[in-house]
Amino acid sequence: MSGQSDGSARKRGADGGERRAALVTGAASGIGRAIAHRLARDGIQLLAVDRKPDPSGPGVPFQADLVDRAANDAAVDEAVRRFGRLDIVVCAAGLQHVAPIEEFPDERWDELLAVMLTSPFLIARRAWPLLRESEAPRFIVIGSIHSLVASPFKSAYVSAKHGALGLVRTLAVEGAPHGIVTAAVCPTYVRTPLVERQIADQARAHGIAEQAVVSDVLLKRQAVKRLIEPEEVADAVAFLLGPAGRSFTGTALTMDQGWSAH
Repeated sequence: MSGQSDGSARKRGADGGERRAALVTGAASGIGRAIAHRLARDGIQLLAVDRKPDPSGPGVPFQADLVDRAANDAAVDEAVRRFGRLDIVVCAAGLQHVAPIEEFPDERWDELLAVMLTSPFLIARRAWPLLRESEAPRFIVIGSIHSLVASPFKSAYVSAKHGALGLVRTLAVEGAPHGIVTAAVCPTYVRTPLVERQIADQARAHGIAEQAVVSDVLLKRQAVKRLIEPEEVADAVAFLLGPAGRSFTGTALTMDQGWSAH
């Protein structure tokens, strides 16, 4: 893990008030990057955590492999060291592996569960005392339509996302007496490198051509036949972070393009 110190603790916004501080995982790519850009644009200071952080991206880059349990604690500690506070956590790191159950590798199962379920748990455990001190604490997990439904050949991903939603609901109940709003944002397929990389795997698993994957697999169950843009997910997160998001604790804010309407 690494970060660059600017020697500052609490920073003040343009109105003289203290700026909120956030930790975003998976911040170098896809949804996490879009969220980091949005938070930075909204004046929130943030630690941009990623396995391969982008030094030119928004926020302060911090390298952490979230499979390593200690790295999760270190990320929270670094956010507090830099900003002197922690108001927002957004767990957006994710990865995918597509394979039939009888071919699914043990190591990929372990990796997916570590990043998308165990990491939010570890970060929440470390961050909870800090969030209790915030005036507007938020703990947001980027879930998926697969937090609510299942698709074939994604046993680890579906299990991790279902588990993450259960974690969100539990944290919402525990956090309610302290004003900690905990929610999941659950989009269907988003135009990210993660989705683009699984096209070949989906083609092999389903026995179809790669060019047919988007229409015949990814968008098949959606009423609206388009991929969601990362910035749309970032807008949903920004809504949850604002005053109007206070009533959404324990919920799954679903962006499924009509998938569940059928």
